[in-house]
Amino acid sequence: MRTAIAFALLLAAAPAAAQTAADSAAIRATALDYIDGWWSGDENRMAAALHPELVKRIRGADATGAREWIDQQGASRLVLNTGRGGGRETPAANRRSDVRILDIFQNAASVRVDAGAWVDYLHLIRWKGRWVILNVLWETRRPEPRP
Repeated sequence: MRTAIAFALLLAAAPAAAQTAADSAAIRATALDYIDGWWSGDENRMAAALHPELVKRIRGADATGAREWIDQQGASRLVLNTGRGGGRETPAANRRSDVRILDIFQNAASVRVDAGAWVDYLHLIRWKGRWVILNVLWETRRPEPRP
């Protein structure tokens, strides 16, 4: 009896699980709609993954590194470029769709997508009952310097 009471008190003191397996599955599915939609040129799949106010950003720099800037695109440009087949230009052997959920808290999630030649960090939001991507920060892989 004491053990049951102690266990009940422990459960009452512990924070409730913030997310469900369904949330994790929906977040993963959204991230895959994003990257696999890109690879296949499926603009409908890409559009379904994005919040209309999405902003995707990357840091740019000149060859010397002296000048830096932020390049960005919104949801409509990303959907348009997807439909134009930008992802289909990457050879299948170089494509990756590795999704790793980094964190989920209430209506926000952070996800890493390793796409092969680049890595995307996605911020998702639960919006109108669905998980959609609100922000993307990405970085390309640079070839290793040769000795």
